[in-house]
Amino acid sequence: MLYYLSIKGGQKLKGSVSISGAKNSALPLLASTLLSKNKITLSNMPNVVDVKTLTKLLENLGATKSSEGNSVSIDTTTVDSACANYDIVRKMRASILTLGPLLARFGHCEVSMPGGCAIGQRPIDLHLKALELMGAKIELKQGYVVAKAPEGLKGATIIFDKVTVTGSENIIMAASLANGVTKLVNIAKEPEVVQLCEVLMEAGVSIEGVGTANLSIVGSYGELLDMKDVKVIPDRIEAGTYLCAGAITNSKITITNVIPKHLESITLKLRQMGFDFEIGENSITILPAGKIKACDIETSEYPGFPTDMQAQFMALCTQANDTSIIDERLFENRFMHVSELVRMGANIKLKGHSATVGGNTDLISADVMATDLRASSALILAALVAKGTTKVHRIYHLDRGYENLEGKFSALGANIERLEE
Repeated sequence: MLYYLSIKGGQKLKGSVSISGAKNSALPLLASTLLSKNKITLSNMPNVVDVKTLTKLLENLGATKSSEGNSVSIDTTTVDSACANYDIVRKMRASILTLGPLLARFGHCEVSMPGGCAIGQRPIDLHLKALELMGAKIELKQGYVVAKAPEGLKGATIIFDKVTVTGSENIIMAASLANGVTKLVNIAKEPEVVQLCEVLMEAGVSIEGVGTANLSIVGSYGELLDMKDVKVIPDRIEAGTYLCAGAITNSKITITNVIPKHLESITLKLRQMGFDFEIGENSITILPAGKIKACDIETSEYPGFPTDMQAQFMALCTQANDTSIIDERLFENRFMHVSELVRMGANIKLKGHSATVGGNTDLISADVMATDLRASSALILAALVAKGTTKVHRIYHLDRGYENLEGKFSALGANIERLEE
């Protein structure tokens, strides 16, 4: 069944919204259960399609799963296959996160080349080169990565040519079961990577340098880990999206169940645009601005401005008092939402990896199409202030990463509903 969102613009928002668990933390944590010798319960799991897809992949490998509310219990002691097949992996590129754990655990694996994302090539060569340095023999056969390390992976010094979040996570998990010490240089510092390291340390793995670009990991020589139950951290991108909703409608709203430190690059940019905040231990209230100021944005790795918030801020910049410039430095194909925003009357000019966004724009309703996960939320933000009723199609992209979005927006006072195509 296909659905679209119908959004009537012009409504002020008010109230509070609770932020779900981070999809980008839940996925590597699910993959890490392959390293465990016991059942693990993950709480605060977001009810989104990507999480369901990876859980299904683990079940296909032989794991057993039970769930209650937003908690999922995974037992991978029953896993009897090391082949992650195309039918599931094609739906979501994060399935590649099973490569490192499967190879480290079984000494061999076959993982289909990933799919499920349209924002750029995101090559996995950095993952494969790192595993080869750890002694793996890797071949690409009929769309599958076939990896072998019959005597186990060996500790090595690995310098990543560029920062890669999934690459970092994959090799951190592989190194946890490897023989000897692995030194990783130029590792991603995202909170989701930090949580994965903390969970592995809780399970007895010695990791030095957590939260920095350089890690030293002492492997378990193939011995499975005694992993503990874990609560997934809040989703900083979902949180940032709702802060942008408050900003674009110039409304006072509160987000709860957040870690404010994880949102500093986002709140800093919103302060530059004229907004102020009341910040609690696990909540943030955005306050209306006298006027919305233009700003310049350049995406970069954490703790810089996140590429996953670029589209939402582009929508917000259409309402600023002057022209803003957005530089997308991480992905070559992440301006696909621009043509859809232009359909709504936005004044945006592209040149290479830069977008010039005109402010003071009266957006108008239109039929628009989500082209990727974050583009979906940018179109919703634009629709909140557009004149008339906007229809956002292809929202299956949205369901990959946002839990109950229309329910949460409705509770804030937005006029939004999900309808059948």
